[in-house]
Amino acid sequence: MEPTDAELIAEVLKGHTARFELLVKKYSPRVFAIARRYARREIEVEDIAQEVWLKSFQKLGTFRGEAPFEHWLMRLTVRTCYDFLRGHQRNRELNFSELTEPEEDWLDRVVTLPSEAVENAEAARQLVTRLLEQLSPAARLVITLLEIEERSIKEIAQLTGWSLALVKVRAFRARAEMKKCLARLSKGKYL
Repeated sequence: MEPTDAELIAEVLKGHTARFELLVKKYSPRVFAIARRYARREIEVEDIAQEVWLKSFQKLGTFRGEAPFEHWLMRLTVRTCYDFLRGHQRNRELNFSELTEPEEDWLDRVVTLPSEAVENAEAARQLVTRLLEQLSPAARLVITLLEIEERSIKEIAQLTGWSLALVKVRAFRARAEMKKCLARLSKGKYL
């Protein structure tokens, strides 16, 4: 029978540090999946995951067991991703010449005839990714959690440690920031 998370944690805290590897194997897919939402390159994803596991090992003694270990670990993962975004903030403006042809075609159709825009999911996804990269770390985190992962305001507050009111304010500001980025793209092309 497989040991529970609580049993593994107790063993690690008693000095059997090799048992931590079982937690790493069990939760690495989730940690990597979350990290991939915030970093583009696989090397960055790996760095984030390594940082998460290092922090979780160092802070394991602070785990109180009031909630499942997985929840504690996911909060730590999201916060580590946020730290990564703040450390690697990309505030450069996106030039329209940097868009690929499918992205530019899709944006042309949406701007000129939104009701007749032909769906091109890949071009739209790439454009959204580019827009997300232009956002501040807090805005990118909130948009990713709220709109892409479809988490509730309450869940975001729990994951980030922010108050409900702060999450709502940051969501409002993040949407406004994203609109400004999109307006810059449109202005550069159409004005």
